[in-house]
Amino acid sequence: MDKVAIVILNWNGQAMLSRYLPSVLQYSRDEAVVYVADNASTDDSVEMLQKHFPEVRRILLEQNWGFAEGYNKALLQIEAEYYLLLNSDIEVTHHWLTPMIEYLDSHPDVAACQPKLLSIVDKDRFEYAGACGGFLDKYGYPFCRGRIFETVEEDNGQYDYQTDVLWATGAALMIRSKDYWDCGGLDGRFFAHNEEIDLCWRLRIKGRRIVCIPESYVYHVGGGTLPKGNPMKTYLNFRNNLTMLYKCLPEEDLKPVMRWRWWLDYLAAWEMLILKRNIGDFKAIYRARHAFRRWRKDFAADRQRIQACRVERRVPERKDFSLLWQYYVKAKKTFTEL
Repeated sequence: MDKVAIVILNWNGQAMLSRYLPSVLQYSRDEAVVYVADNASTDDSVEMLQKHFPEVRRILLEQNWGFAEGYNKALLQIEAEYYLLLNSDIEVTHHWLTPMIEYLDSHPDVAACQPKLLSIVDKDRFEYAGACGGFLDKYGYPFCRGRIFETVEEDNGQYDYQTDVLWATGAALMIRSKDYWDCGGLDGRFFAHNEEIDLCWRLRIKGRRIVCIPESYVYHVGGGTLPKGNPMKTYLNFRNNLTMLYKCLPEEDLKPVMRWRWWLDYLAAWEMLILKRNIGDFKAIYRARHAFRRWRKDFAADRQRIQACRVERRVPERKDFSLLWQYYVKAKKTFTEL
């Protein structure tokens, strides 16, 4: 069994692999085995790997399973103590693995961790997809140390301390293989978006910790699969976020939160249409609400199982305030202001 398996899930990402895989190999080869799991790409990704990166182990999946189920299918074929799920558009740095490995080795109650995520375009600024560790507000809106909604902070060392978080970014997620499978892995039905938040929240409900280790840092392009403003991304984010809430909210919060989200989601949809003239996202939010209503019953057994594993009534990293109120009404734009 390997100590660490770095697993990059690829779909038609030849350009990203060519550019960023060399840094992964350069700064990881002494501490980890590198895999690329290919989601039935139609470009020349596999041929390029064979020709230019023969040392990388390849897992060829028979179809595009999406991010969540693609990782499940790939990880079933890998034996390692720690998995590191890594996006293909990540540039890693010298000594990036050691702090995370040492932390997991010395903290058996920690299931997963993430490095500090910085923007590859502006290396002094956090990157949207996970920044310095993620949280949720009371209504299920995700935010990070370093990013709230569209406000992304400069990195001035303000979050250079280890801390417990609710979720670690799926762009660079190190997780114990035992915890991954004990919790059922990523929810493949999500396809993509919110799947790492859902997984980490389920782990926290079971009493397992998630930590950000900013001594480790990487640079992320971001938006490589579906760029911002894509209606499919909006659809998946809204549908999956609602499904995650249904699965993971404690019983006393389920009905009030879902009532509020009904109003807030449709308010967001009409804002998209009237203020931003974005009919694609308007339709996507309506479709997401309808899709959630149709498939909610399919997750009833999941909810029952997750709630039966609850070791504490409320997870402290799910904050008891409205992020919308804090951000838009009280004008608190950074994590330290909340």
